[in-house]
Amino acid sequence: MQQASLTERRYIPTFTFVTSLFMLWGIAISMGDVLNRHFQKVLHVSLSQSGLVQFSIFGAYAVMGIPAGLFMKRFGYKNGVLLGLGLYAIGAFLFIPAAGAESFGFFRIALFILACGLSTLEAVAHPFSAALGDERKSEQRINFSQTFNAVGTIIGPLLGSYFILRHAVTGDTQTDLMSVKVLYAVIGAVVLAIGIAFSFLKVPPLQESKPDQAHQRSYRELFGYSHFRWAVVAQFFNVAAQGGTWAFFINYSVAYMPGMTDAVAAKWFSFSMLMMLAGRVLGTFLMKYMPPNRLLAIYTTGSIFFCFIIWLKLGWLSFAALIGLQFTFSIMFPTIFGLGLKNLDDLREQASSFIVMGVVGGALFPPLMGWVAETSDVAAAYLLPVICYVVILLFALVGYRQMSV
Repeated sequence: MQQASLTERRYIPTFTFVTSLFMLWGIAISMGDVLNRHFQKVLHVSLSQSGLVQFSIFGAYAVMGIPAGLFMKRFGYKNGVLLGLGLYAIGAFLFIPAAGAESFGFFRIALFILACGLSTLEAVAHPFSAALGDERKSEQRINFSQTFNAVGTIIGPLLGSYFILRHAVTGDTQTDLMSVKVLYAVIGAVVLAIGIAFSFLKVPPLQESKPDQAHQRSYRELFGYSHFRWAVVAQFFNVAAQGGTWAFFINYSVAYMPGMTDAVAAKWFSFSMLMMLAGRVLGTFLMKYMPPNRLLAIYTTGSIFFCFIIWLKLGWLSFAALIGLQFTFSIMFPTIFGLGLKNLDDLREQASSFIVMGVVGGALFPPLMGWVAETSDVAAAYLLPVICYVVILLFALVGYRQMSV
């Protein structure tokens, strides 16, 4: 059998742009964790309340997942991207009046609308990337695109550290929120400009299923595929673990590393994203030689090990494990996505919507970890993700198998 290439020449401009979208939501997601810490200090919210930042972001995925899939199915991938970018820009611009109102609730509304854009982009971009070439390379193609998501997660904390956390809290709320207002105004303008540029891009015909089959396929048939059902559950627990890990990275660093400040911890958080980037680059390479599910099982086992080291509070060793955790969960999101979409043909758009809805796990877990951190300590909160990784490990060992009823 002829070796399939990552993509085809005619798809390169579109694939390049779609891959850049992964970077855009990486910036937004990781910025949420900087905002989490900033709101604790400026708006005086508790640890468990600050977890509602992630609830606002990831909760949007539960609300927007199916509508985004239906919109994409009706109007196509390109218009789905434009809708996502538009919502992203609107949410970013709403940070301006939210800062003026000094309202945590208003900020959460802005984050929710922004995240509706992120949810739409994720629902569109994963099957879009999967369709830009041979299906045998779909997992590798999604992992390649997700590598640039890791680049975005590096940029996000750096932006937050430089523009937000490096300034001492003055006690004047308007002054302390000015940097947030300016930063998100710029982000909104950039996203809007990208949307305008994409509207002029001509998308070639994609590697999709026969149109005459579409009316014969239903959600009932989709849920007949066990590997898809497993992927939705695995993605829920994956993002639950990821959201909780990120939400309290800075809190853990300041609590257990003597002399660590918020701004320095944010830089370490950005550095840890280099580990996620490295994990995805290595994972994309290893998938040439190893089945994706087997590689997922190896990475997941590493995550379980690191969580126990973090819990033990062993100084720099535990802090290194916290950074290393970004490496081991690096390939989980794209690999679960790719395995869940495998061989679904014209059901791919609907499947993508439900897998994106699984991201709501990131809304539920940070407040729970915040409660554990308040009643026990931050280190104990990092035992909760172990539950999530056990579920993902079961998916990698058993649930990935493609069976239908």
